Amino acid sequence: MAEEPPTKRKCLGVDCENDASSLQCPKCLSLGIKDSFFCSQDCFKKNWGTHKNVHKQENSILSRIFPPNVVSKPDPDTGYFNPFPTFRFTGSLRPVYPLSEKRVVPKSIPHPDYSEDGIPKLGRSIVRANKAEQLDAKAQEGMRKVCRLAREVLDIAAATIRPGITTDEIDATVHKACIERNSYPSPLNYNHFPKSVCTSVNEVICHGIPDNRILLDGDIVNLDVTLYHEGFHGDLNETYYVGDRAKADPDTVRVTETARECLEEAIKLVKPGTLIREFGNVIEAHAKSRGCSVIRTYVGHGINKIFHCPPNIPHYAKNKAVGECKPGMTFTIEPMVALGKYRDVTWPDNWTSTTIDGKKTAQFEHTLLVTETGVEVLTARQKDSPGGPVPMPAETSPETTNGTK
Repeated sequence: MAEEPPTKRKCLGVDCENDASSLQCPKCLSLGIKDSFFCSQDCFKKNWGTHKNVHKQENSILSRIFPPNVVSKPDPDTGYFNPFPTFRFTGSLRPVYPLSEKRVVPKSIPHPDYSEDGIPKLGRSIVRANKAEQLDAKAQEGMRKVCRLAREVLDIAAATIRPGITTDEIDATVHKACIERNSYPSPLNYNHFPKSVCTSVNEVICHGIPDNRILLDGDIVNLDVTLYHEGFHGDLNETYYVGDRAKADPDTVRVTETARECLEEAIKLVKPGTLIREFGNVIEAHAKSRGCSVIRTYVGHGINKIFHCPPNIPHYAKNKAVGECKPGMTFTIEPMVALGKYRDVTWPDNWTSTTIDGKKTAQFEHTLLVTETGVEVLTARQKDSPGGPVPMPAETSPETTNGTK
């Protein structure tokens, strides 16, 4: 979408005499509709009411039966393409390839064990497979430091969010901020993940791969940042509103703020002796009270010198998780909440996980340290952190899911 259109191409806006810029309708791009360029974001929004009729034919019954009409090789005008043209996507989001080149981390920065071959080795001992580590005072300080840096990086990335930016540009910002803090972006090449941050938009539950799709006014996007610094990983994520339209949509606000509140309610329980399985009971009860469901496939996890380790922390009720909180344990709680059904579908990239019905989903995550008397939120928001709560609509008509599949 950053490619310049051919010279003398006119804006598609009604009665607009301006030449087109590089801004092309993302929906047209995902559907393989060419030459849908506009002169500006304002002109595009002004003409959306009439322009969206162009999409109707592509969204007809026939397009549900036959493969979507998208290009599987680079478009000659834009250079972009959908790499999975026959995949039955659950929502409107489409990948916009090609991906940028793998970003490089200087060798002077300590790398995790998977940085070269993509295969994590630490924490795979069968003997201690379910043992949650309790960190000593020195290790706890290491976790405090990396989590503070991770918060800084997330806040820097979040400050760039606006309609028109691509998720790949956000990835570049995250990567640069990690390097500036002498840190390795933990997702990079972890089990072959190709980027430095996960960017999950709208119906994407988690593990979205940054690409060339631009963010639109009305989207929500989750940024999942993890840093590896001086031998420790620090992990957090937040969901952000893109533009004023997102904040004005009651359902978008409901799912986003419900996810935020679910994490806050769960954190209140963290203290020595709390059973790991209890978090899911509180999270699902609150999500259901807002007419939302809780994703069951993905869990919170232990984190320290190892990116993902025991304990596993489910976010749904009546789970069978074993263990209890003990002083010195560090782990994440990261509930994923959906407007519709809780089941998920993974794209052919083997990473991007979306809701089965294409409805929006939101997530929030903190890395937590269990103390002798309670909990320390290692990745806590700062006074100047971007984002933050938006008032829940006074009256909503939530679609009660009751956790249906």
